[in-house]
Amino acid sequence: MHGLVNSTSENTEQADAMNGASDFVVDVFGEIGKHTRTAVGVSVPHNIAASVYMVAEIKE
Repeated sequence: MHGLVNSTSENTEQADAMNGASDFVVDVFGEIGKHTRTAVGVSVPHNIAASVYMVAEIKE
């Protein structure tokens, strides 16, 4: 999972902002949903709080 968090240069807590997204994925998928994550502070256009994306492989 990769998160771009709208931040000022003084903000250093981007990882904290991504905790909700990570917790949601684990809540939905359980133990198999545990993942690696990055959180980067950026200036996101249109005042969006964060942009989050991930690549997942689903096995039957």
